[in-house]
Amino acid sequence: MYDKIFSEIFDIFSSELERRGIALPSVSEIAGEDNDPYRILTSTILSLRTKDKVTIERSKALFEKAPDIYRLYEMNTDELAETIKPSAFYKRKAENLKEIAGIIIKKYDGKIPNDMDALLSLPGVGLKTASLTLNLGFNELAICVDCHVHQILNRIGIINTKTAEETEKELRRILPKRFWIPLNEVLVSYGQSICRSVSPLCSECPYEDKCKKTGVEKHR
Repeated sequence: MYDKIFSEIFDIFSSELERRGIALPSVSEIAGEDNDPYRILTSTILSLRTKDKVTIERSKALFEKAPDIYRLYEMNTDELAETIKPSAFYKRKAENLKEIAGIIIKKYDGKIPNDMDALLSLPGVGLKTASLTLNLGFNELAICVDCHVHQILNRIGIINTKTAEETEKELRRILPKRFWIPLNEVLVSYGQSICRSVSPLCSECPYEDKCKKTGVEKHR
């Protein structure tokens, strides 16, 4: 049952994104260069509550100064903050990045851990960041749930969950594993362009006739 449902959703959403020429999310674009776990972890942290354009620009600026975890650790917090500004909460992110660098160097010999619990123990790293790092950095199966994934799947009516954590748990139960890795980039791109958080473009969505529009008060 769910295999057929998700196959249809992925086919329809992916085809529509391709037709519109819509690019992948910022972290996926950065990962496409070399899939370096350090770059993915760092850029995902920068991307939180930040527009893709800013994420890409500030990530590239940071990697010019700190191409690896050791150079990141050598930067002071003020320099880090200025480099990633205007990423949202850039001062807090700078503090977290500095602390993360120290932990990884001292505890993991400078290598980003490919373990969910280890990643979640790092300051400022939540389920989305850990999952995306495992997905793109290590090609390991993990379900990355952000606001778009959570909202779209509830809006369509496939799931009925209150939090991203509940969504991740439910998707582990029903989502075919071949969709675990591409789930985030497809739904994030679709959520940014068509199935928007506010006033989604339902009239332009080829899935509209099957969508329950749960929680949608106004659409175009």
